[in-house]
Amino acid sequence: MAKLQSGNGVQWRDSRSPRGTPENLAEHESSSLGSDSEINGFANTETQTDRYGFIGGAQQSAGENDDIPPDVLRQREAKWLDMLNSWDKWMAKKHKKVKLRCQKGIPPSLRGRAWLYLSGGKVKKEQNQGKFQELDSQPGDPKWLDVIEKDLHRQFPFHEMFVARGGHGQQDLFRVLKAYTLHRPEEGYCQAQAPIAAVLLMHMPAEDAFWGLVQICEKYLPGYYSAGLEAIQLDGEILFALLKRVSPVAYRHLKKHKIDPILYMTEWFMCAFSRTLPWASVLRVWDMFFCEGVKIIFRVGLVLLKCMLGSQEKLKACQGQYETMELLRSIEPRYMHEVFLVQEVIELPLSERDIEKEHLSQLRRWKETHGELHCKSPPRMHGAKAIMAAEPPSRQELKQNPTIIIEAPQTTESHADKGKKVKKSKTEKNKDTMNTSPPLNPYPLPRDPALQSENLSPLLQKDTILQSSNQSLSSAEHDTYL
Repeated sequence: MAKLQSGNGVQWRDSRSPRGTPENLAEHESSSLGSDSEINGFANTETQTDRYGFIGGAQQSAGENDDIPPDVLRQREAKWLDMLNSWDKWMAKKHKKVKLRCQKGIPPSLRGRAWLYLSGGKVKKEQNQGKFQELDSQPGDPKWLDVIEKDLHRQFPFHEMFVARGGHGQQDLFRVLKAYTLHRPEEGYCQAQAPIAAVLLMHMPAEDAFWGLVQICEKYLPGYYSAGLEAIQLDGEILFALLKRVSPVAYRHLKKHKIDPILYMTEWFMCAFSRTLPWASVLRVWDMFFCEGVKIIFRVGLVLLKCMLGSQEKLKACQGQYETMELLRSIEPRYMHEVFLVQEVIELPLSERDIEKEHLSQLRRWKETHGELHCKSPPRMHGAKAIMAAEPPSRQELKQNPTIIIEAPQTTESHADKGKKVKKSKTEKNKDTMNTSPPLNPYPLPRDPALQSENLSPLLQKDTILQSSNQSLSSAEHDTYL
């Protein structure tokens, strides 16, 4: 079902995605789905945009109200801001707490920043300052540019960010994907990278999205987007072997009908379920994925297979290969619901050790049947802690840098103050000169990072109330991706 195209692309023969969405990674360019008339016309109707930015399509929120109470959300935001301010300490000493908070869901206002820290993209960005701008300014390889341009309108065409041809969303998506082909020319571009980059762009600027994509391709899912797709095929065999332990009924059924894992799990894994699940579930899965690594992707796949094929009652509806594939393309919404799916994923007993043990076993079988792997991908990192341990960052690299900084105006003396100074007696001047220590400045400038707000005099605090909104823009405590 999945076959290699020129350009490392994956093409699915069936025109529908597993959830019935009309877009497809390898959809023909002549499709009307991404046309200006249809897409932009749809955007101008009375259809409401959901809270995630979708104006239609299968991933648009159905209007269910699962919102977190505002006071709880504010508490979570404060906790995450505290963690981000001391990220190295939290990851070293309280990683379990970080993992628990990722499982509960990252606050929407801080999700982009948290993903960047979890993935190590923040450190990569600081270590390679100016690198993205350098890649962005280069023309790129025409071989890849042509393929990327054809794919732009296929990525979440019902999301307001990507709805317009040539809009800012598609422009940034092009920049990120082009930059990656220049960053890894030996790997080039794979069509499954586009939805990954698009999800990142929904939550962060283009430069951050680029480094997030780099980390996913090199640390979380190494080899997935290389020519030959050997890594994804190998993980398919690992998934199938783990299914035997998780759901023997589903395992025997798939084996009986000779349904190869690559037929149903390619889009799941390569797109990290971004084209399969409801959007609320996608975000929760990605929160855990960035923290705990690829085991989350395996767990989601195993949960879906177990739910859809895990009992004899369910198998009555799919007596053959075709019926089974149709069932896996139209997974029941209740199994993909955010609350149900996240709980099942958390409770499924599958560790990094289980995956690596099975990986070694399948690697030996691969060498026996296919020979040596052609693509020597770097070792897979199982989550944020492993990534940080492999390349320990410095404090400076973890420092939060605001994107907007407004310097406070210089304080000026009033005419009355000047008059008082002129009338100073000589004895008062002598007293001033006798004082050898420098006078304390009652008006320290708020733009001095060394000075904290609690050290300001009451007089200054009163005078600078009107400047508080300006100061908040430059505060590292405030999110820059709102």
